[in-house]
Amino acid sequence: MDAGITRLEAIELMQEYLRPENLRRHCLATEAIMRALAERLGLDAESWGIAGLLHDLDYEETKENPPQHGLRTEVILKEKGVNQEIVDAIKAHNAEALGIERKTELDIALTCAECITGMVVATTLVYPDKKIASVKPKSILKRMKQKEFARNVNREHIRKCEKLNIPLEEFAELSLKAMATISDELGL
Repeated sequence: MDAGITRLEAIELMQEYLRPENLRRHCLATEAIMRALAERLGLDAESWGIAGLLHDLDYEETKENPPQHGLRTEVILKEKGVNQEIVDAIKAHNAEALGIERKTELDIALTCAECITGMVVATTLVYPDKKIASVKPKSILKRMKQKEFARNVNREHIRKCEKLNIPLEEFAELSLKAMATISDELGL
């Protein structure tokens, strides 16, 4: 799939619209996981990574109005000529608020990838060294069962990895490894 935008252009766009470093890091982490998922599934890692980078482009503008999250991004990305599949997946990561369905593997992958970043980061931060390299996949799975731990992380969305025929344990490991490859950029 031709993404309609290069990674460099996507990074520049993300930096233009997302000022807080934590949001930028979340998008970079999502990109890393999306690339790993695409490779695991034999799909286009470049396009999937770009979807991860751009998925929260309008977050600062829409954070007080969740039913709008993704719609402003759609307008921005259409103007830039970004592939419609990417735009649709970005909207689908907020499917419940927008009243739409997740239909494609890309839709599902983006939803579970962007959600697990919060669980990985929260798990990393309870380790004494606060380094992602110290975290084991079983620690992420154990903490997913603790409702009060990272309570804003949607566990059901993370479990959507199983719709991609990727068991939760494998997804946790894949996500952890993907984020570890950019640990310096994530500050972890």
